[in-house]
Amino acid sequence: MAVTIEELYRNYGILADAKPEDLSQHKDAYQVILDGVKGGPKEKRLAAQFIPKFFSSFPELADAAINAQLDLCEDEDVSIRRQAIKELPRFAAGENIVRVADILTQLLQTEDSAEFNQVNTALVSIFKMDAKATLGGLFSQILQGEDIVRERAIKFLSIKLKTMPEDAMTKEVEDYIFTETKKVLEDVTGEEFVLLMRILMVLKGLQTMSGRQQLVELVVEQAFLEQALNPADPDTVDRLLQCTRQALPLFSKNVHSTRFVTYFCDHVLPNLSSLTSPVAELDIQLEVLKLLAEMSPFCGDMEKVETNLTMLFEKLLEFMPLPPETEGENGENTLSDEPKLQFSYVECLLFSFHQLGKKLPDFLIDKINAERLKDFKIRLQYFARGLQVYIRQLRVALQGKTGDALKTEENKIKVVALKITNNINVLIKDLFHNPPSYKSTVTLSWKPVQKAEAVALKRPSGEDMGAGSTMKKQLSPPLPRRDARQIYNPPSGKYSATIGNFSNGEGGGEGGTLSHSWVLGAPGGRQTLRRHIL
Repeated sequence: MAVTIEELYRNYGILADAKPEDLSQHKDAYQVILDGVKGGPKEKRLAAQFIPKFFSSFPELADAAINAQLDLCEDEDVSIRRQAIKELPRFAAGENIVRVADILTQLLQTEDSAEFNQVNTALVSIFKMDAKATLGGLFSQILQGEDIVRERAIKFLSIKLKTMPEDAMTKEVEDYIFTETKKVLEDVTGEEFVLLMRILMVLKGLQTMSGRQQLVELVVEQAFLEQALNPADPDTVDRLLQCTRQALPLFSKNVHSTRFVTYFCDHVLPNLSSLTSPVAELDIQLEVLKLLAEMSPFCGDMEKVETNLTMLFEKLLEFMPLPPETEGENGENTLSDEPKLQFSYVECLLFSFHQLGKKLPDFLIDKINAERLKDFKIRLQYFARGLQVYIRQLRVALQGKTGDALKTEENKIKVVALKITNNINVLIKDLFHNPPSYKSTVTLSWKPVQKAEAVALKRPSGEDMGAGSTMKKQLSPPLPRRDARQIYNPPSGKYSATIGNFSNGEGGGEGGTLSHSWVLGAPGGRQTLRRHIL
């Protein structure tokens, strides 16, 4: 016979009126409350509140009590589930915390938004009680749970971890997170990798120089830098790009990008034209060149500086055309004869060449023969002439525009185009010095604009990229968003050009660009809550 509302209240009264030291004598009354989970909706809601209230007084009924509450967490009535979930943290004491955390993590699979928020609140609550034990339950599901639970548990940590109180995030807790995350990284998808790196980057112990170096080592392992690149495999290419993006905020004058830069020069640049990407709208060549440019200032000592500079030099020649022949049939050049000046590509390549050139300043003098150097300077001169035309046209187009006028999409594109052309102009001037100079500094056109640079008519400041930035600034935003980029179409004419795609800025990248799994094979599924830790 099912327990009634009256029986629940009567037995609740017995327990509530009993002295604490006498509670254990009323085991039968507590059993009646446990049986309330077999009643109707009203009885279940009362049981969900009464069971946890006296839970600690009946250790011999602990398993039965937790299982009764879990029955309510799986009830068909969402209001009963929410009430039961709300009370779950009251069971989180001693060795039960890991179990409760494991159960709550499984409950993240709910599709009801209010219930999902209730689970999140409960997890945060028990995290503050015992962070390490709660993490034990979370990582148990990340490593063994079904896909949806694993995915949501990782997202929970990536969002909530940085909001936890400092006294909860002890060194022991941070070490535990690092150890468990390394286990998870042995078999991850691209999206999971990004979220796990975000988790690690908020750990205080990893924000030191040695900590950042440890993170770089983790990314190197994921990037498979010891293997040759297959440019025809879009997932392999995207894996490399995603790993590089995660490593970028970690590089500094003390944490070097040398292995990544070397790999790009050895394996990526030679295959630049054949790279494939699963993201259709992404200009994969420009993306690669931009990443290389951003890494190059943090490159340390290289074993093959001359070889790497030679590869960059060869790529520069590909994107810096010779002037067209002097005359056509009618004694004049036709528009179709004019080569396209790909400014965005050249900005990246010139910047990278300029950065690595500092390590071998005599490269253009001693390592390149006179004929090739002459050819290179002819290309530089032709490109510089085209630059001057566009710099003038862009300045005229932006003349007198300030404030909101500069915020239109068209003018935003022109402002960035002006930065691109100005940057190239500065770098070309350095290379025309005799001997070539590598002293000028520019801010890459897609990097965040400083307030002092907001007036488009001024030349970009000579701020070196990354200078003066702190670890905190480097990690914010943690993940660049790689959106489909806009195209600047410069005026047609003698120096008709294409300034390639570029990003208007960086922001949080929940969507990201990695849509394919790096590792096939996911953990097995489960239909109901697993009630015991494996």
